[in-house]
Amino acid sequence: MFKAKTILLILIFIFLFSCSKKEETIYHSISTKGHPAWSTNKTIYEVNLRQYTEEGTFKAFQEHLPALKDLGVGIIWLMPIHPIGKENRKGTLGSYYSVKDFKAINPDFGTEEDFRGLIKAIHDAGMFVIIDWVANHSAWDNPLAKSNPAFYNRDKKGKFLQPNDDWTDVIDFNYDNLDMRSYMLGALKFWVKEFDIDGYRCDVAEMVPIDFWNQARRELDDIKPVFMLAEGDAPFLHKHAFDMSYDWKLYRALNGIAKGKSDISKVRSVLNDEEKRFPETAILMRFTTNHDKNSWEGTVSERLGEAAKVSAVLTATLPGKPLLYSGQEVGLDKRLKFFEKDVIDWKESTLREFYSKLFNLYQNNPAMHLGNMVEISDEDDKEIYAFVREKDTHKIVVVLNFSAKQKQFELESEFLPGAYKELFSNVNVTFEADHDFDIEPWGYRVFVGKKIIAKN
Repeated sequence: MFKAKTILLILIFIFLFSCSKKEETIYHSISTKGHPAWSTNKTIYEVNLRQYTEEGTFKAFQEHLPALKDLGVGIIWLMPIHPIGKENRKGTLGSYYSVKDFKAINPDFGTEEDFRGLIKAIHDAGMFVIIDWVANHSAWDNPLAKSNPAFYNRDKKGKFLQPNDDWTDVIDFNYDNLDMRSYMLGALKFWVKEFDIDGYRCDVAEMVPIDFWNQARRELDDIKPVFMLAEGDAPFLHKHAFDMSYDWKLYRALNGIAKGKSDISKVRSVLNDEEKRFPETAILMRFTTNHDKNSWEGTVSERLGEAAKVSAVLTATLPGKPLLYSGQEVGLDKRLKFFEKDVIDWKESTLREFYSKLFNLYQNNPAMHLGNMVEISDEDDKEIYAFVREKDTHKIVVVLNFSAKQKQFELESEFLPGAYKELFSNVNVTFEADHDFDIEPWGYRVFVGKKIIAKN
């Protein structure tokens, strides 16, 4: 009887202890399986070539490569480089995404030799380049419309169809036509074979049949290992064809928090959903702006205000890859005109150092590009978000205040102990299993340290 009571008390103690122990959410890092080896630790930077310099050319942009290398950029994404259609053109210069010839270069940007020179310079700097690919539609005056009208979707009267009512400058390809598919595959392979590009960012990827993308990926990888970014956020994109897709939901969550319409629980919900729905090989692109968002929804400052930097820290430190858009590193403070010339003002800005610290940390610290993530913040606190990233002996602790209030709070976790240097202040700190924090409104801390390995 005594023995039975003793066992019962032990079981009750174990139960109570396990209930009191804080459950910590783990988000797994990305599997490197199926991705080109060179891409693992590479950040991404989107180039709006027309607006990047007064000249708007490959040669003029090439002069910026050393600055991008110092910034910690790994993959350069060039918006479409092809000639732009004139028929039904929008604005004076038209949209990059109205392609007149898939195997030619926009003469406004330079020559084929200029483009080859740019790619070589990017590769010589240890960076990689992907170009924007518009597989869903073409310009009205693309020669294919006359030579191969069956390549396009048409109504009963034979009139070409637009993809939607707003895209009046383009017409829709017909992917039921096998010859059309063969042409598009050939064009995709052309730029990899002839110019040695490293992959594609694929416009409106979900509007093109996934079996086409799967075939394209296989045939491109036969030439060289490529990196494929889908403009879309469907998990099925990652099964075979694409390395990375857009994290639209996190983008919207951060906008909502900045406007006071939601709180950090929305970020938790987004990450939990991603952990459940996406395959382990899926890379999500984290961002606070891109060419569409800047031109049509507003600048980072307009949308995020004082929450801009803490949001940027989150996008750069979560599992996935962070994106920067042209001019973001100097606080791009205007909505760039989409169909006109509208040059970026390359003014001096402390943001360049801010993003340089984040992007170089991502490239150089395995915890950032390979480490699992463990949330250590209190779920009852809707304004503080904190987590740890670990890989081998490398360890990062991120603590973020998503509120307009000074916040004093305690974090407690078995993942906290260690010696660290804070990324932005260079202050050395030591954490025990619990630590008190005092962080300013919309403040952020990134602590870089080493994982404590227990000795046997």
